[in-house]
Amino acid sequence: MRPLLKLNPYFAKYRWHLLLGIVFIVLSNLFAVYSPQVVSAAIDLIKKGLAQAEVPVQERHLDVPPLITQWVSWTGIDLQARMNDLGSEGAVRTTVAWAAGILALLFLAFALLKGFFMFLMRQTIIVVSRLIEYDMKNRIYAHYQELDRAFYKRNSTGDMMNRISEDVGKVRMYLGPAVMYTINLVVLFVLCIGFMLNKNLELTLWTLAPLPIMSVAIYYVSEVINRRSMAVQEQQSQLSTMAQEAFSGIRVLKSYAKEGMAIERFDAATTAYRERRLDQARVDALFMPAIMLLIGLSTVLTIFIGTLKLIQGDPTVTVGVIAEFVIYVNMLTWPFASVGWVTSLIQQASVSMQRINEFLDSKPNVVAEGDELRDVQGAITFDRVSFTYPDTGIQALSDVSFHVPAGSTLAIVGHTGSGKSTLVDLIGRLHDVSAGEVRIDGVPIRRIRLDVLRSRLGVVPQDVFLFSDSIRNNIAFSLDPSDDLDERVRDAARAAQVHENIMDFPQRYETLLGERGVTLSGGQKQRVSIARAIVRRPRILVFDDALSAVDTATEEAILRELKSVMAGRTTVLISHRVSTVRDADHILVLEGGRIAEQGDHARLLSLNGLYAAMHAEQLLEEARDELRS
Repeated sequence: MRPLLKLNPYFAKYRWHLLLGIVFIVLSNLFAVYSPQVVSAAIDLIKKGLAQAEVPVQERHLDVPPLITQWVSWTGIDLQARMNDLGSEGAVRTTVAWAAGILALLFLAFALLKGFFMFLMRQTIIVVSRLIEYDMKNRIYAHYQELDRAFYKRNSTGDMMNRISEDVGKVRMYLGPAVMYTINLVVLFVLCIGFMLNKNLELTLWTLAPLPIMSVAIYYVSEVINRRSMAVQEQQSQLSTMAQEAFSGIRVLKSYAKEGMAIERFDAATTAYRERRLDQARVDALFMPAIMLLIGLSTVLTIFIGTLKLIQGDPTVTVGVIAEFVIYVNMLTWPFASVGWVTSLIQQASVSMQRINEFLDSKPNVVAEGDELRDVQGAITFDRVSFTYPDTGIQALSDVSFHVPAGSTLAIVGHTGSGKSTLVDLIGRLHDVSAGEVRIDGVPIRRIRLDVLRSRLGVVPQDVFLFSDSIRNNIAFSLDPSDDLDERVRDAARAAQVHENIMDFPQRYETLLGERGVTLSGGQKQRVSIARAIVRRPRILVFDDALSAVDTATEEAILRELKSVMAGRTTVLISHRVSTVRDADHILVLEGGRIAEQGDHARLLSLNGLYAAMHAEQLLEEARDELRS
């Protein structure tokens, strides 16, 4: 139960709803436990009343329990006075039948009141569980947004989705049905036992004799349910992850004709899930009948001991009292039978809450240590920066130093794995450096609020991601609603050389994209991503190999249009093509995470080193392409 203590603030938030729900539970059960007394009184009245026909008229008398008389008096009827009218055998039978009818109506009234307050009980406690579920999902989702990139590398998408959906659903079952039935059991048990003790202590003790066995069974079975619930939830996360990966990579699966392999893997995972579910179901299947058996044993003991006492002439035990006890035992049957189900719900919720808490207790490694820069101009400084990925131990950058004045263009070239994308990630502070310092406008990046820094960045990532939304909304993703929104979107699309492609679609800018932008070609997706970055008019523009999916002619057209956008803004260009970076103010050549060469285009060519070799290779490739064409 320890993980579930984290839910106490939610209970405190909705405490008045819960208190009202508890009041309704008490009222519902109060009318429920009075009903057996009406049945007991009716049986005894009928039995004794019919026996009065054999008694002389002057000796005829039939007492009505004071509580019954008081209840009936609310209708204006003096039941005791009416019961004294036993002058003839016919009058006896008529009076008894009339009294039984009154008690039947009273029983019906109690049943209706019980049902009414039960309805209110569910409308409060179950509704509270839905409200808490709503709060929890929003809280978890908001927390996901706060966590840094390293968290998303360590955890799969399927597992995160499972925790915010499946696990929260398990917790809701504890917050609603489990809490409601537990409180209902406690209240009903206390009321029933109180009424039973008031009737006969010994008979009550015999009725409750099987309960210690039930308590021991619940104690030992809870641990088994907990262990098996954890195994089920872990396998559920694996299933979600596997399905999510298969759907996201469906084109790869079909390209390699590996649908059969994917089906076999998923079948193996679902088989494991089925086995774990069946293990859990076996415990539940054995537990419930065991509880029902113990309840049945209580009923047998009640009838047997009550009959013995009735034969022995115990004045506190009548046929009506035995019937009343049997009804009380049967009233407790479902609450006690639900103990196994509620126990399973609580254990599953405990496991799910433990899994949720693992993520809620995760703290982002990248947090702002101050708020020393409100307006970003765009100067970037790397001072002896080194970075090693914590999860793999791979050193991506080593002792990198450079300075980019605000408004100038920095280009970064290098072979795959040289550290180019890592360097860009450090500018947006997706990671913290292992050594050295990154500064923006002379202020250490750690002392700049993340929202201030990133709101002034326009990033075109190497791996383009588009949302399942319209093209217009994808481009305007970073903008707030404004009167000139559509104009800005179109201007950005023109600058990215994608406007004409968009206008060819039937729905134009309202064209809905498939998942991850699957509707568009690779080049179109990249250009929409460029438009999304420049539409916000950032102070720092970052292009992480953003033109790799377009041809040389389109690349030149985009760069030509972007010159006006880049004017006055700090621009960082990463590319494999020398043609993309040759006009940059400063060029870095990375090799093995270090700066091998740096300078402008002319100076790097004069060094006749790595950059010059890359330039020569690309000129040769272009010449070959021209000959082929």
